[in-house]
Amino acid sequence: MSVTIKITGTPGSLWLNFPTIIPKINQKKQSPFFTIYGRNLSFDSIHISQDSPSVKLSTKIQSVQKLFKEELESAIRQFKKYADGNRTVPPDFQPGDKVWLAPKNIKTTIPTKKLSERWLGPFEVLKKIGRHAYHLMLPVKLKSVHPVFHESLLEPVDQSSILNKH
Repeated sequence: MSVTIKITGTPGSLWLNFPTIIPKINQKKQSPFFTIYGRNLSFDSIHISQDSPSVKLSTKIQSVQKLFKEELESAIRQFKKYADGNRTVPPDFQPGDKVWLAPKNIKTTIPTKKLSERWLGPFEVLKKIGRHAYHLMLPVKLKSVHPVFHESLLEPVDQSSILNKH
């Protein structure tokens, strides 16, 4: 028994006859190419042309990605510039410093916000927690309030302004 194989792209007169060796291939677990030629097919010698559509598309995608990345970095720099322009550098409090505390989110017995104190304190800073929070020494009457506050709620005590803060 034999198998007739036509090689694609050749004239009809060029047909190759190969003996049927399917049972041997299955037993040895070899590829048909190895069985016929005695070696495995190597793809190392295949070279993709630089003019192929896939290479052109890949190059175009890479250039577009590079352009988008540059535009995104430029936009981030510009947003940061405008955002940082409105920011002020908060004071860096050290342990032992006296600070005023904004009464935001602190419940008081005063019925309206308009009549309440603008600032509470002054309180002593015990230590800095992280980059933007401070642990304060609070009086006993504020024991239900957590003693760690963000720097935006604190203001340094100026001895001349003690009377003006209330």
